[in-house]
Amino acid sequence: MPDVLIQTVQPFEGQKPGTSGLRKKTAVFRSPGYLESYVQSVFDAIGGVAGKTMVLGGDGRFFAAEAAQTILRMAAANGAARAIVGQGALLSTPAASHLIRLRGADFGIVLSASHNPGGPEGDFGVKLNLGNGGPAPEGVTEAIHALSRTIDRYRTLATDDIDLSATGATTLGAMTVEIVDPVADYADLMAGLFDFAAIRALFARGFRMRFDAMNAVTGPYAREILERRLGAAPGTVVNAVPLSDFGGLHPDPNPTWAADLVALMNAPGAPDFAAASDGDGDRHMILGPGVYVSPSDSFAVLAANAHLAPGYARGLAGVARSMPTSSAVDRVAAALGIECHETPTGWKFFGTLLDAGRATLCGEESFGAGSDHVREKDGLWAVLLWLDILAARGEGVAAVMEDHWRRFGRTWYSRHDYEALPQAVADRVIDGLRRQLAELPGRTVCGLTVTGADDFAYVDPVDGTATAGQGLRVRLSDEARFVLRLSGTGTEGATLRLYLERHGDDWHGEVQDRLAEVAAAAEEIAGIRRLTGRAGPHVVT
Repeated sequence: MPDVLIQTVQPFEGQKPGTSGLRKKTAVFRSPGYLESYVQSVFDAIGGVAGKTMVLGGDGRFFAAEAAQTILRMAAANGAARAIVGQGALLSTPAASHLIRLRGADFGIVLSASHNPGGPEGDFGVKLNLGNGGPAPEGVTEAIHALSRTIDRYRTLATDDIDLSATGATTLGAMTVEIVDPVADYADLMAGLFDFAAIRALFARGFRMRFDAMNAVTGPYAREILERRLGAAPGTVVNAVPLSDFGGLHPDPNPTWAADLVALMNAPGAPDFAAASDGDGDRHMILGPGVYVSPSDSFAVLAANAHLAPGYARGLAGVARSMPTSSAVDRVAAALGIECHETPTGWKFFGTLLDAGRATLCGEESFGAGSDHVREKDGLWAVLLWLDILAARGEGVAAVMEDHWRRFGRTWYSRHDYEALPQAVADRVIDGLRRQLAELPGRTVCGLTVTGADDFAYVDPVDGTATAGQGLRVRLSDEARFVLRLSGTGTEGATLRLYLERHGDDWHGEVQDRLAEVAAAAEEIAGIRRLTGRAGPHVVT
């Protein structure tokens, strides 16, 4: 039996988890003792891991294999009974959530920085999921941060790495390590939710699709489900092999970073349907020939048509969206007569609603949607639901979108990201707008009148947990608004996110043109470009 080592360590500044765990530059995580200090804080914050079962995996980015071995040694040294690990230390975030729930695990650790770039110069992340399969709530992440500020030792084993390349069981000290196929259980779950026969028939009729896995973790999942189980043509899935640096790609499925896919869909002879996913498989982008579907619109369409898929034929108990996400789904919920919840940004805020049966579908503007099948957003799930809808309706993406806008009107929507700002500059913008909130109502700016302004606060309707300071909202006349908040997913400087929204019955036109007055009002009030010195946003979605 290998010796348990108790190693001394100094606390590290800044080990405060954000909306999806702790994310830092890879070099920071590789600093001696940094990962170990944080993981021991995680173990201690959940009451220790003695006798518990852990799920472990990630998106295969640089340092993930090494980090997995470190975490396994630490789990064994801290008395964990079993670790269920994806083969090659791979598991998409939704697959990890499913595996936690399927196997009754006590917790899971996902090694990913989601849509952030990978490689030695890129980003790394560690996220904790609890026994319901969902991200740790704020009370737990606050406990982790508090412990990380005082930690002085961690426990590990004096042992070599174990082989994670083949499925099967082995031991590490007294802990059983079970290495599992990372794809099979998830693919079986999808087969139980969607009409695979109808989708197979769609492909058999010549339906053409392109799925860009962006050299990230979704590649093996998409190949198994789309090409092998559903009969899509070989080569439908591109960039399908997970690479430690994502092949130099930025694994964020949006029009900026998936520009080649957008160009393909705007060219003559485009496929009937296209989609992309991100680093850890929890996001999605949807395209049709000449059509880009915004994330907020995608979520609204999924909610309006979910009943066409067998897994949701019973109807929806309710829907939930993050506050910055457009109100498009609100109109769907009203038409269906179901609850619509508005939460802070971060999938962890959907967990209680899902567990209590108050929401069936959840969505956020940053290309995330999911349902009560897991407790994470799920990119491939959203793509499969789109395919089920297209098969059932016998229409293309453009026709589905036009019908949706005809029924519910169109909520014109866009997000403008100002990335890698000095923290002091980003804070100056936020603080400047916050000081104006009380005096803004009644003011007319760029032809629009401010009808309300606040700093969003949320009280969970299930457990009563209160969360404040979740984004600055300015509501405008003509069914318009803008929202300004700091992102919690960056690793370099600060990212300001400006969300622009306007609703109308005429769905024709170009998004940025239709939002020009709202954008001008936001700049006049908040002064983002003036205060940051930026000519414009770094990314527009």
